[in-house]
Amino acid sequence: MIDVQRLCKVFLQKDGTSLYAVNNLSFRANDGEIVCLLGVNGAGKTTTMRILSTAFKPSNGTASINGYDIVLESQKARENLGFLSGDTGLYNRLTSREFITYFGRLYGMHDDEIGSRIDKMAKMLDMNDFLDKKIDFLSSGMKQKVSIVRSIIHNPQVMIFDEPTSGLDILTARNIVTFIRDCKQQGKCVLFSTHIMREAERIADRVVMIHKGKLIAEGNLEELRDQTNQQDLDDIFVACINQHSSEAEVDSYEF
Repeated sequence: MIDVQRLCKVFLQKDGTSLYAVNNLSFRANDGEIVCLLGVNGAGKTTTMRILSTAFKPSNGTASINGYDIVLESQKARENLGFLSGDTGLYNRLTSREFITYFGRLYGMHDDEIGSRIDKMAKMLDMNDFLDKKIDFLSSGMKQKVSIVRSIIHNPQVMIFDEPTSGLDILTARNIVTFIRDCKQQGKCVLFSTHIMREAERIADRVVMIHKGKLIAEGNLEELRDQTNQQDLDDIFVACINQHSSEAEVDSYEF
């Protein structure tokens, strides 16, 4: 599971002011659950996920991955985590199979175990036609599939996907959504980010809404509908932003 407690990330800007990319954020994602981190571009989704992956250190607060603290036990946290970033680098001179095998070895896996995992994932994501082609000649959708398998070749319990279907055609996106649902059926904890409301509605068990680095709402779709008296997730999201903005204005008002 993922447990986030009062997480903060502050960046110092050129003018000397502080930018709170993540601001006192707390939430949980459990095993066998798909949780969507929902927000507009710049809301703090990617920064939050990079902190959880241990790529960034938090300015304050902490989080745990499968019980391992991301700061104090970062190596153990990484071993239990699969992280797909939007800017995952690929080695274009290698074939898909060679690239995935390389990362499997970095995780300490034996070649026969790696081969078995590649065969299983290639079948699930419809990759057999290009497994032995150089990455340089693959489409963006094919490369996204390679990135996913690279991220989870070690079969982690916790999976974090940063906008996994962004820029993909409808068939590739459907394959990836099916894969995410399969992860849930296997009892894995899945956290994914998106700004696409329809995607969140279709596959998320719970939605964690963030805006300007802060939590503004959390719950399943029915709970969020009850809270806002809105039906569609895009209307729910706008209502939550408006409510959060109104509360912030009241908090900052000087009597």
